[in-house]
Amino acid sequence: MEAIQEPITGKKKIGVTNLDVNEKAYEALNEFYMAFNSQNFELMQKNWINSKDISMSNPLGGIKRGWDDIKVVYERIFSAETVVYVEFYDYVILEMKDGFCTVGRERGYVESTANKLDLEIRTSRVFVMQDSQYRQIHHHGSIENSELLKQYQNLLK
Repeated sequence: MEAIQEPITGKKKIGVTNLDVNEKAYEALNEFYMAFNSQNFELMQKNWINSKDISMSNPLGGIKRGWDDIKVVYERIFSAETVVYVEFYDYVILEMKDGFCTVGRERGYVESTANKLDLEIRTSRVFVMQDSQYRQIHHHGSIENSELLKQYQNLLK
């Protein structure tokens, strides 16, 4: 299986891809990055299953379980006086019965009025089918460079 290098940014129109991937899976990923990069909380909430049975482990929020805890992390990012942009690349989409998992990398930046920091994040996401659409049930992100991690967390306090 070869990793896909064409980044998912959230800017591609739904239904427009020349990649040999499950179109609904691609749309779910594109929707996530569209929500994140445009700080659209309503779209972000739509991308996740809003239940207590989901989880997220990432550099800003640590381990969160359930939508009520996860949404607090996105609210913090979206209300900060910084801009965070990430795109997903070097990924594979692993299909499974009624869902898919994707593993890859994010690159991007966080920018405040005084500082800009380039980001490199290892990322995995799990989606399941609900009401004929894929919805996210798990995300794991990690930053390998401990100094970069500390700087990122400090910019989004």
